[in-house]
Amino acid sequence: MVKAIIYSVLLGGFTLFLFVSLATGYQPGKEMGKNLIEFLESIALIIPAAFILIGLFEEWVKNETIERHLGKGRNWTGFLWALLLAGTSVGGLWVSFPVAHSLYKKGASYQVIFTYITASGVVRIPMTFFEISFLGPEFTLLRYAMALPLVLITSVLLGRYLSREGYRLPEG
Repeated sequence: MVKAIIYSVLLGGFTLFLFVSLATGYQPGKEMGKNLIEFLESIALIIPAAFILIGLFEEWVKNETIERHLGKGRNWTGFLWALLLAGTSVGGLWVSFPVAHSLYKKGASYQVIFTYITASGVVRIPMTFFEISFLGPEFTLLRYAMALPLVLITSVLLGRYLSREGYRLPEG
């Protein structure tokens, strides 16, 4: 209840700030409003398609398939699948989290899920091409060489810890 009130006050205050900025010509506020509209437009274009694909994934891909390739006790191939899936993801982390939840419900291991989520922020193909065009292939290869081992190590450590503690994600 208190959180809802705080969020409502913050949202109302931000909305008021945007309207006052527009009315008075306050440039930083107008830029914030413009950026907000652009962000909401990009979400409106990507999220519906992503959720349709996630729904189809949940219906068409069998739990046994996910458990066999990404489940507990699997070897390194589960990590490879997670990296490939993360590389082809679009929409950033706000699409990756629903996909990760779907993988979890279908029996993927924590380690593979953490690999997928963190790799989604590191190895997306569109981001890689953008980065190469501005910073060069040497930088991108160096970043991959530094980031991917850290992604895998932290995913394994965190997955083992949560499994050892018997942690389960809340249902709902």
